[in-house]
Amino acid sequence: MNILLIGSGGREHALAWKLAQSPLCTRLFACPGNPGIAAHAELVDLTIEDHAAVVAFCEERRIGLVVIGPEAPLVDGLADSLRSAGVPVFGPGKAAAQLEGSKAFTKELCERHNIPTAGFVRVTSEAQGLAALDAFAIPVVIKADGLAAGKGVTVAMSRAEAEQAVREIFSGRFGAAGAEAVIEEFMEGEEVSFFAITDGHTVVPFGSAQDHKRVGDGDVGPNTGGMGAYSPARVLTPLLEGETLERIIAPTVRGLADEGTPYSGVLFAGLMLTNQGVKLIEYNCRFGDPECQVLMLRYEGDLAELLLATAENRLATLPPPRFSDNAALTVVIAASGYPGAPAQGGEIGALAKAEAEGAKVFHAGTAMDGGRLVSKGGRVLNVTASGQSVGAAQKIAYHAINKIDFNDGFFRHDIGWREVEREAKE
Repeated sequence: MNILLIGSGGREHALAWKLAQSPLCTRLFACPGNPGIAAHAELVDLTIEDHAAVVAFCEERRIGLVVIGPEAPLVDGLADSLRSAGVPVFGPGKAAAQLEGSKAFTKELCERHNIPTAGFVRVTSEAQGLAALDAFAIPVVIKADGLAAGKGVTVAMSRAEAEQAVREIFSGRFGAAGAEAVIEEFMEGEEVSFFAITDGHTVVPFGSAQDHKRVGDGDVGPNTGGMGAYSPARVLTPLLEGETLERIIAPTVRGLADEGTPYSGVLFAGLMLTNQGVKLIEYNCRFGDPECQVLMLRYEGDLAELLLATAENRLATLPPPRFSDNAALTVVIAASGYPGAPAQGGEIGALAKAEAEGAKVFHAGTAMDGGRLVSKGGRVLNVTASGQSVGAAQKIAYHAINKIDFNDGFFRHDIGWREVEREAKE
């Protein structure tokens, strides 16, 4: 069958790489794609916001499956438009995608269905937000309600910082994403990412990972979209994974179905492992980035078959997803200045040398300028490797990075450090 992949980042390069390996895949198209994705797919120029144009392309090219990578088209309802036209699509509709599109939506769903999460207040104005801070201890978490490209969250370590974060959200800095805000209690513990695939009825686990959000070594500096990740996250033990499925994932899927907004796609749960058990931090309605890169490196099944069965509401007919026992680790190379004002246009070279070291280099923010591969800014490359342990995968990834020519880039030197320390004590 012909497949259309929507997106242009490192997550989508990993998905394209895996989809292209499927015996079911006759032709793979990607919109807009990137130079790395172009090695696996035909790049097409469509305006994703123009749903009619996307539907027309699918009809013209007889697309048998659309895979929507990023969150914005899901929140915009692209999956609904495709389903209405009879095109199988992997990803939730607009109503269910509010799980990521509105933090308040998710918190209130948790409240209705007794899903463990941090205490919270939803506020709709600066004055209301400032007054609501009185009910919370410091540190406190302040979040813009809508999609803010990973930049609308502040963990305030003082009352002054909390007040500044509230004012910033309602100042218009985040546009429509800052029309409302959520103030949450701060949770102590270790963060972990858990993934599940669901067609709205059947739920299957799809691995764990741990992301590194802070820009600098030692988890310092501002939050980013993610500077690296590893999988599996063994700190999420089989017992805790079972607790997550029973107390968080299953009630979410049942609750959405019961309320008339069934969820189909991948559920990405950001979790906090607290002294009171596993608690939900937030949901994403798509594969994580860079978590997807390590999951795809470990996944041993046919991705197109899995996503099509999900889209066609027959997930229960497939065996459970299979993953390699090996660990995988990815390191993000970002453009200088990220996450503030990243440089653009820097030339990138020697990626083949990096892959000769045993790594897989996924493109994120890259472009072609004439015959040169250059940076588009932001997160540029994901250098990804597997090994018998996280430490082994880490060594391969960093050896590979040292082969890459990219003077405008930087990266963290300690991705996977928590698990590497745990492994060293075993």
